[in-house]
Amino acid sequence: MNIFKRLFKIGEAETNSAIDKMEDPIKMTEQGIRDMKLDLEKSLEALAQVKALAIRSKNDQDVYKNKAKEYQDKAIIILKKANSKELDAAEADRLAKEALVQKEVNEKQLEATKTETEKFEANVSQMQGNVEALKSNIGNWENELKTLKARVKVSNATKNLNKQMAELDSTGTVSMLERMKEKIAQEEALAEAYGDIANSNKSIDEELDKAADTTEAAADDELQKLKEQLGFNKTKK
Repeated sequence: MNIFKRLFKIGEAETNSAIDKMEDPIKMTEQGIRDMKLDLEKSLEALAQVKALAIRSKNDQDVYKNKAKEYQDKAIIILKKANSKELDAAEADRLAKEALVQKEVNEKQLEATKTETEKFEANVSQMQGNVEALKSNIGNWENELKTLKARVKVSNATKNLNKQMAELDSTGTVSMLERMKEKIAQEEALAEAYGDIANSNKSIDEELDKAADTTEAAADDELQKLKEQLGFNKTKK
């Protein structure tokens, strides 16, 4: 059946590199499922027609069987009437013989119809199996479609993320960040160097001030002068 060829193509497209050439694998799968459903409708219609033929053929069997019995009964009645002198013997034989001929005709038609019915029923059985397989395949692919949609979402998200990561350095972002990091390190080192210089200059100034400080010496002179004014430094006689 064409549907199984289509199923094979869909499965093959998913498992080999040809899927990369598809514009949209989800839409392709959805279309394949729609095609299968159309085939299912046609298969169900054909199955119904064959079932109708099988039913009609089976009904015909009953008709031919009943007719054969009717002709058999008529032949018996005619012969009985001839035996009871109700009918002429020659005429009765002619009519009874004709009834038996019709009985045989209907029996042959009955046998032919039985053979025909068996063929129809075999076709129905085969077609029913195909319909059930088609229904199962549609159900499986509808479930598979849900999985494929989820996989496409994940793959697209992963692809976009990986693409951004792959293009990150090519756009200069990483290089720029590295340069900024290096520049900050240089600025920090420069600030520390100026701090060391400032501290060094301050220490020298403090040493110079201490060395040049005359405050204590001046205080000693003033103390001596004050003692002299008070006469504490005069030698006692």
